[in-house]
Amino acid sequence: MLQGAGEFDYFVAQLRIRNKNIKIILNYVVGPLLFCLLAYSIYTQILRQPDWQQSFSQIKNAFDSTAIWKMILVGLLMLANWGIEARKWQLVISRIQPIGWMQCLKAVFTGTTLAFFTPNRMGEYIGRVLYIDPGKRVQAISLTLVCSMGQLMVTLFFGITGLLALKALEKTGIEISNSALFWLDTVLYGSLIALAFLTLLYFRFSRLVRWIERIPKIERVLSYIRVLDNFNATMLFQILSLSVVRYLVFALQYYLLFQVFKVELSGWQVFWSVSVVFLVLAIVPTIALVTELGVRWKTSIEIVQLFSLNTVGILATSLTIWIINLVIPALIGSLLILNIRLFNYKEGQKRMANKN
Repeated sequence: MLQGAGEFDYFVAQLRIRNKNIKIILNYVVGPLLFCLLAYSIYTQILRQPDWQQSFSQIKNAFDSTAIWKMILVGLLMLANWGIEARKWQLVISRIQPIGWMQCLKAVFTGTTLAFFTPNRMGEYIGRVLYIDPGKRVQAISLTLVCSMGQLMVTLFFGITGLLALKALEKTGIEISNSALFWLDTVLYGSLIALAFLTLLYFRFSRLVRWIERIPKIERVLSYIRVLDNFNATMLFQILSLSVVRYLVFALQYYLLFQVFKVELSGWQVFWSVSVVFLVLAIVPTIALVTELGVRWKTSIEIVQLFSLNTVGILATSLTIWIINLVIPALIGSLLILNIRLFNYKEGQKRMANKN
């Protein structure tokens, strides 16, 4: 018994030392390095974009005009956007661990930071689960996928309606090339298939778990995905509803900025154009740190110029959205990483106590 107690004390002491050493590394090396890397990479990516000087000039002029209140409102809507996402994540994560909304908001910002370095923001899952107890992090990734799936379904739905609206433009006299129509049809039918598949999967998580249970020798994997078996229709519709509200917040940001930068579009033209832009960003592989701004600019110009020839205003809108919705949250997240605890010595105490 004395030997077991000694091993337990030694284990806890080592865990404390490990946690302290990693904390020092995070505080004085990883966090500041990540912040500097983000800032430099953002700077170089902007320099690679065409007409960035004119876009920045328009952004600067907006702060010196009566439209500054719209710029401020767009910034506040960024907080609403990520606040809604934090609430969604809180709903699903509460199934395995009680967590406050503010802690969820920090997790979302940290996930945005790591998402900058990975294709289609896959690193977002890793950043979020750092705020979850170590023994529950794999389960948390499974639950986070539910949030992402709900948002993707909303993006596909509105993107499909946007594509249909663009196809209908031919009847109004607006010319669309045959090659553009071909790609519109390809993306449209592909999105319809993807939406149908995701919808069936989203409302049948329990059947998915039952199907996986039939596969031999995967008991370890099952322990991580069985948590998906507990979702009811009310919870799933709640996640979808929050995803729709978040989507509308995105669209409102674009509408306000188009007004700021004198891109003359009606409300419906903004919504359908932006829905296609979001769809392309969702399905085209991008890395926010390297390619997302370029894809965002190119797509926005190709779609929005069907209604407006103010290319500089379109670029300024895309750049402002990118900075407000992604760059600023990512920089905030890089600072929040300083306070993350990767190892929880209390968790280690419980495990060692159970072992003894």
